[in-house]
Parts: sequence; C-alpha cells; structure tokens
Amino acid sequence: MEFTKLFRPGISFVVAAVLLSPVGAHAILQKGDPAPPIKVTTTSGQPVTLANYRGYVLVMDFFATWCVPCRDSIPHLKDLSRRFGTQGLQVLGMSVDEGGDKVVKEFIASKRLNYPVALTDEDLQTEYGLRSVPTIFIISKKGVVAERFQGFNDDIARKMETLIVKLLAE
Repeated sequence: MEFTKLFRPGISFVVAAVLLSPVGAHAILQKGDPAPPIKVTTTSGQPVTLANYRGYVLVMDFFATWCVPCRDSIPHLKDLSRRFGTQGLQVLGMSVDEGGDKVVKEFIASKRLNYPVALTDEDLQTEYGLRSVPTIFIISKKGVVAERFQGFNDDIARKMETLIVKLLAE
C-alpha cells in the first residue's frame, strides 16, 4: 500500500510527460485536414511536390514491397489509374522500403506499375501519421485529405472507387 502512495505522483508525471511529448503531438491525419506538403523524387528521377497534384484527385499509397496486403492493392490501384487517369485522377506510390531504390525499381517492373513511385523518409511518414502499410490517402483537388484507408480488402476498394468518382465530379 505504501509503495503505491509513494510512486503515484511519479506515475502521474510520467503519463503526463508521454501524453504531452512531441512524439504524441503528431496526430493521425483525418478527413478534412490539409495534406502535409511532400517533396520526393520518383524512382525515375522526377521531383514531385503536392503542388504538382493541385487540381487532381490524388491517391497516395504508402506501401512496402514485402507487404502482402500492399501487393494485393496494386491491381486495384493500377485499374483506378487506367480507368480514371484521363478524368483527373493521379496515383502516387510512396515506398517505405529501406536500403535504396534497387528493390523498389525491380518491384515496379515486376508488377508493371502504371503510376510513379517515390521512396519516403521517416519525416514524411511521421507527417502523414503513418502507423502501418498499406495506408492509402485520397486527397481532393484542393489538397485536402478526403479519406484515409489502412489495410486493403474488397470493401476498402469499393469505398475508394465511390469516393474517387464523387471527388472527380466536384
């Protein structure tokens, strides 16, 4: 009993410190939040910023080459790009793989991706509140997060497509 009384103030301090720490300050992006700026270079050497996508609906897919659900989402992302690309949809793959772009370039070739892919750094992953892959952000023509999807399945695929059609019509 005395042990608990003795350490209770210390425990409260530790809990408060964790909740108020800078690590906890990075909230997960939510619907309606402005998308944080990006400045990346694609595996083909093209510099990319969020401003490049102003006026387009952007599907930004944070993925890893070793991630099975990420691999499962690729046929759907390729299909979206093919079907809606001429209507103002852009897809941007954001690889979280470490160790350079050789593995990512091989992955792009083997999957025949029809959209650009860039390697992300930890800072960008933190800005987007990335906790797991795949995480897919749908960003409106005005640069606002319209939705955030974690994981991938048929239900997410349907919801993504419905949202994209709606955003393209705006």
